[in-house]
Amino acid sequence: MRKPETTRMNYWDERYKSNQTGWDIKQVSPPLKDYIDNLTDTKLKILIPGCGNAYEAEYLLNKGFNNVTLIDISPTLVNTLKEKFAGKPIRILNADFFEHKGKYDLILEQTFFCAIDPSLRKQYVNTCFNFLKDGGKIAGLLFNIVFEEEGPPYGGIKEEYEALFKTKFMLNKFDKCLISIIPRRNNELFIELEKKQG
Repeated sequence: MRKPETTRMNYWDERYKSNQTGWDIKQVSPPLKDYIDNLTDTKLKILIPGCGNAYEAEYLLNKGFNNVTLIDISPTLVNTLKEKFAGKPIRILNADFFEHKGKYDLILEQTFFCAIDPSLRKQYVNTCFNFLKDGGKIAGLLFNIVFEEEGPPYGGIKEEYEALFKTKFMLNKFDKCLISIIPRRNNELFIELEKKQG
């Protein structure tokens, strides 16, 4: 069962207000940088949910992508991003991912899946499926570790993720990530999942 939106908003907003953002690596994630470097269609409509400080979005803009949407539940963060990206061709929304409406070619996953309660993971899969156009993809990183302490972040293992996603997506890539940042080395999977037809 989802916590009320205001409860979740307040939790994350307080983290940004107090600068308690230990997940922030201060740069575009190397595996996502590598993935973006291999994208050739700069017209792709891209969504980054739970975008944080949006280093991936900044990198996309620098590579010529101009149809990027960021969504985050923290008003404090969103105001910061609007200042950071002022005048740039990017859409920044202060909203609940699960209430958002839109159609995209690509969803970039970087720390959002691990930030939501595991009880919402099936809903995450369904929501992503509904957001994506035919042939659309989710690409990014999932933790391949079970954390001892209660999250967020929330971890998991490859087998449980595969069972979750395979109902709606073709598992094009679901591999141990080889170029993770050092603190996450051997604890991440890189995924590229393609929406099933029909």
